[in-house]
Formats: sequence, structure tokens, C-alpha cells
Amino acid sequence: MTPTNRPDLLASLLQRHRSLVLCPVLAGTLLAPVVAGAQQTAPAQQTAPAQGATVAPVQQAPAADAAQAAPGVATVSVTGTRSSNRIDRQVYDVKSDAATSTDSVSDALNKVPSVAVDADGTVTLRGRSNVQILIDGKPSAMMQGENRAAAIQGLPAGDLESVEVLNNPGAQFGNEGGGGSIINLVMRRERRPGGLGQISANLGTEGRFNANTFGSYTSGRMSLQGGVFLSRHKNDSEREVDRERIDASGAVASSSRVNTSENESENAGVHGMFSYNIGDKDVLAVTTMLGGNSSNSHGIERYRGTNVAGAVDSEYLRSTESEERRRNYSLSTRYDHKGTRPGENLKLDLRVSGNTSERDGREASAYTVRPVNANPALTRQHRDNDTRVIDLTGDYDRPGENGILRVGYKVARNSNTFDNAFINIANGTLVESINTGRTNRFEIDEFTAALYGTYQLRLSGKWGVQGGLRGEYTEVDLNQVTTNVRASNDYFDAIPSAFLSYDWSEDTAIRLSYARRIRRPGAGDLNPFVVYIDEFNVSSGNPNLRPTNSDSLELGVETKLGKVDTNVRLYARRDSDLISERRFFIGDNVLLTTRDNEGTSRSGGLEFTFSGRATDKLMLNASGNLAYTEQNVLGIASDDKRSATSLSGRARISYQMDPNNQFQLMLNAQGKVLFGEGYREPVQTADFTYRRNLTPALSLVLNVRDVFDSQKTESITETERLREYSVQRNNGRMFTVGLSYRFGTLPAGGRQGPGMMGRGGPGGMGGGGMGR
Repeated sequence: MTPTNRPDLLASLLQRHRSLVLCPVLAGTLLAPVVAGAQQTAPAQQTAPAQGATVAPVQQAPAADAAQAAPGVATVSVTGTRSSNRIDRQVYDVKSDAATSTDSVSDALNKVPSVAVDADGTVTLRGRSNVQILIDGKPSAMMQGENRAAAIQGLPAGDLESVEVLNNPGAQFGNEGGGGSIINLVMRRERRPGGLGQISANLGTEGRFNANTFGSYTSGRMSLQGGVFLSRHKNDSEREVDRERIDASGAVASSSRVNTSENESENAGVHGMFSYNIGDKDVLAVTTMLGGNSSNSHGIERYRGTNVAGAVDSEYLRSTESEERRRNYSLSTRYDHKGTRPGENLKLDLRVSGNTSERDGREASAYTVRPVNANPALTRQHRDNDTRVIDLTGDYDRPGENGILRVGYKVARNSNTFDNAFINIANGTLVESINTGRTNRFEIDEFTAALYGTYQLRLSGKWGVQGGLRGEYTEVDLNQVTTNVRASNDYFDAIPSAFLSYDWSEDTAIRLSYARRIRRPGAGDLNPFVVYIDEFNVSSGNPNLRPTNSDSLELGVETKLGKVDTNVRLYARRDSDLISERRFFIGDNVLLTTRDNEGTSRSGGLEFTFSGRATDKLMLNASGNLAYTEQNVLGIASDDKRSATSLSGRARISYQMDPNNQFQLMLNAQGKVLFGEGYREPVQTADFTYRRNLTPALSLVLNVRDVFDSQKTESITETERLREYSVQRNNGRMFTVGLSYRFGTLPAGGRQGPGMMGRGGPGGMGGGGMGR
């Protein structure tokens, strides 16, 4: 199959959503003449710090970040990933990474402490996968379900301003899309008078490619910005699975499966924002984003199974061809009003977002030993998924003599449709017929209404406290259309949070936080229909799932040890009614994967980050998480516990040889991770980046991913009826080389920093604004 070419993909997007992309097209593709003119008219800016100068510590004001270069002049930042912590979050400036112009959002997240993204796009935080990803503090359909992996792998890291990590989110944040910890992607914003722009293009091994543009223009009361991105990815993988089925007598039947696959995907998107100051107290902003992904994959599977007597009872070779298309969009309007009191603000926000995906796959099987429940030699599967989110929020901040009262509301509706068709194809005639036993349509509609309030109080010059409570009502309607089964459920949750901060000294702050959260089951977790994967593997959801309750406590110390900025956090978490994956045999060889509320999980650990300059040219960053996890062992009769202690860490070594040459080595190690029926083994990788300034505005970037070709995922399952070992390897070592050109009025390092936030009071917001 021939992959969809990039121009056709972008043209298709523009044609289907013409009304949504006016701002992005204007901002991202028509700003070049304006920006070029702005190079002559923009006011002079301050000169950037000299190369090798020490940047301001994270606890101090952003003197170095506020500095800007003269028009047409760019400097290279020699800082590491800076964190700017508030009482309820850690804020990481990902722009200072040397590989930003070549990275995707997925790559950038993989460099944030305690965050990991695997080759399939699964995001974990402190080893936990129930992570909610927001965009500018808001939920978006593109970050839900299976679409999330494609979205973060397609979006360029250059569009990020910063990444905020909230392990204990406050009452202002809802519980959609995971409900546990939150990763907030703060998108790039430029509001300085004049214009600027940036164009980056990168080529990689095996035809990999990405390019993106960004432009902004601000004049008077009006500000306009936007960009366009294109990328082509290739993912080759090989997975080996050895499985043993143990019957009641202890006899063992074994099987082995080897899958190899090649996947080529193309991503395209546009985004933009228009804001206008209506007088001195009111701002109206409109933001749009439109993206798409097309992929083609080819796979080969070799399977061999034996019965308990050791005789071969199934053996085949199967080839698979599939095509998939995804489309996502979002449109948001925001109104901000400043009150008569300093710090008094009203914010109203309406967002509409959606994503659709369509997949068509064909399988051809050659049976050496035909299984009892074998399919016809030729089959086809067609799948359509559709998600729509409408989100209306309001927030009001009112300062008093001793503190700040913050109240808000949220009304949201999230609709999902899953339509799966399984088709048999007759040999010879190729006539298609629907397999009614494997075809189904499932619909889920979720309505949420919430009110929250927080009060932030400064007890003295050193003590600050914030308390919050969120009341959240949820109503869920399920419709299994195929079997004509309907169900509904509603529940109310009161979700408290509390934060305490103490400024020990000018350089040291202590923070204590507690939060209760709920994790609602996702739409795919609730579909009761048994979905066919292959002869030996099927899956289904569970409409009776209850939300998981999580209680989390964290104590953090932020200080400066000599020239080293240090953050250390102790944390503990308990999950009850845990939503866990269960697998058990429903036939001699057919394994069903489903979800249940099973048992509890306890975890805790010590998380740390260190950042400092060893010399004027050498910058070191290190972060790690020493974690302990304990949870019920699923699939056995006794109430046993499984525990693991693991150490995960990252180190980034940046060397500025001279003003034009920078080298960076990124080391990454992920520790052992538990899941309900087993565990995943540790993994280690290394990346290398070289950046050279060819001219003051033009940079060359060379990047080597997985230098030692060491990335792999090993999973081990151990229950009374099932033992399984699987290992998956993806891509291996990859090379990319790219150019980045900047024009217009640029800040130091070629980008405007988000502003280093001081300790201030508790609960202050990062660059992403209020969450819901």
C-alpha cells in the first residue's frame, strides 16, 4: 500500500474543516511578509546574556529569561531543563533542550522527570498509566483514547511553552481522561510587539521527516499567531510471546507467537490564536487547532501451539495489511475580565473538540495445522470511532485582605461511538459477508457538572495555606446497539485538596500537599461486547466498573546547594477499587482480556531533581524516582501481595564548546513496573544531540536516538492458570538531521521563556492558566 502523501493529507484537512482553519492559515502561512517587515520596525531589545553566563536560579526572578536579542540575532541556551515549581505542580521549560526543533511532544515528555512514553505512545508518570493530559489546562478530545498516542507523536515540541506536572491536582481540576495525576501541555504564546517566525525541517533514517512553522504578530490591541506542521514516521517492531496455559490438574499447553510489523504514518496540522484587548480590562481570544494522521501498516505473524500432550494442534502464517485515518479538531473562545480590585479576575471559556478514526484491516492466513476455531483464510475488519467533547467553564478570583478566594464551575458532555465490523471473505469468489457474532456498535454519553472553591491564605511572611473542595456530578448512559442493551449510572463525588508551604529561607521552601482523586473508567473499558483480536485472544469491557479512588500525600523541599538547584519530594499514594486488567481462558486456548475493580495498590517513594553548572561550559541535570509499589496479585486464589522497589532516572549532560557548538547526551533508565498479573522489566536508553549555529539565525541539529540500540519492553505474567513472557523491540537506533531558521525579533535562545515563577504563595498557576 502506498502511504498518503503529505500535500494530499493537508489539503484534505483544509477542505473538510475550512471554517476552523482561517486563523491558523493566516497566522502560520501569511505572516512571513509582515514578520519580514517587522524586522525593520520592531523596537530595539536588550542584549542577551553572554555565552556561559549563569542563569537565574529557579526560585528567583526571571532576569535572564526576560532579556531579548536584537532583531535577527539568536543565541543558544546552555541551561538544562529548568523547573519552576508551585505548591501544586512542577513546571518544566522544555525549550532549552538542544533537540527541541527535531522533537515531537512525545520526545519532549520523555525528558520530563518521572514521565515516560513508550514506543506505542503510552504515557506513564511515576510508573502509573492513569495520567490525564490537558492542553492549556483544558481537556481535549485529541488527548483521549487511542487518539492520544498519535497526537503526541505528531505534534512538534517547538509548539510547547512548558510542561506542567501535577501529581496532586487541586480542586480546580476535573477527573476526565484518567483522573489521577495530570500533565498539562502549555502551548507556545508570543505577545510582544512586532513579529517573529521560525521554520524547522528535519530528515531521518528510513524516510522519516518532519517540518513545522511558527509565526506571530502583535500590534496595538491585536495579537495573531499560528503554525503548520507536517511529519512522516516509520515504526518497525518485533514482538515474541511465549505462553503456557495451566489446567486444573497442572498440565501445561504451550504456544509461541512472533509478530513483525512495519508502520508508516503521516501527520499534518494547523493551529492559531487571535486575541483582542477590548479596552483596558477585557480580552477576547479565539484558538483553533486541526490535525490529522494517516497510517499504513504491514505485519506478519507466525504461530505454533501444542496441547497438554505436546502435539501440535495449531500452526499458521498470517499476513495483515491495514490503513487508518484519524482527524481531530478543537475550537475555543475565551473571555477575560479584570475587576476593580488588583488580582480580581473573571474567566469564561467554551471549548468544542472532537476526533474521528477509521481503520480498515485485511488478513490472509495460511494454515499448516488448522485450529478448531479458525477463521476463513481471508477476513476483513473495519472500525470507526468518534469522540466529541463540549466543555464550558467559568472561574472567578477575588482577593481579600489576607487571601484569595477562587470559585468556578464546569459543565461538559463527552460522547463516544465505537463501530466495529468483522467481515468474512469467501475463497475464490471473494464475496464478503458480515460475521454477526463479531460485529458490534457501542455508544456512551457522559455528562459532568462540577462546582469548586479554593481559598489561598498567607498566614505570615513565611507560611501559606490553600484548601479546596470540588463537588462533581457524573451521569453515564451506555448503549450496546448490537445487542440492544442499555444501561445508565450516576454518582456524586466530593473531592478535597489541601496545600501548605513554608519559606524556610530565601533559597529554601517546604511544601506539603494532599489530594483525593477519582479515576473514571474510559469508554473502551465499559463496552461489554467481546471483541475478536485473533483465534486465541479476545477482549471486552465491563459496564459495572466503578471509579478508582486515590489518596495522595506529598512532602517536598526545594533549595539551592551551592550552585545546584535541588528538589526532593517524598510521596505516598493509596488506590482502592483499582481498575485492573484481568485475563483468563474462556476456552481451551482462547484468552479473554477484560477489566475489573480488583484490590488495592499502595505506592510511595523519593523523587529528586538536581540542576547545576559544573563549569562555565558544562551543565548537568539529573532526576530520579526511587519507588516502592505493592498491590494485590490477580489471578490467584489467595490474597497475596506483589511488591517491587525500582529506581528510575535521567541525566542530561550539556556541553557548550563555544558560542556556536553545543553537545548534549541524554541518559534514561526506567525501573521495574508492576501490573495486576505481573510486571515489566527495567529498560535503559541513551540519546545524543549536536547543535551548531551556522549563522545568527540558522541552526543545524544532529540527533541520534537510542544510541546503544537498547530499547525493548519485556513483560512477565504469572497467575495460577497463565504464565507468559513477551518482549517487544521497536525501531532501534535512529538518526535525524535538521535546520532551523528564525527571523524577526527573537528572545535569548531564539524563544521567549515562560517566566520563572517565584515561590510566591501556595497554589499559584503556571503558564497554562486555570484547569477544570
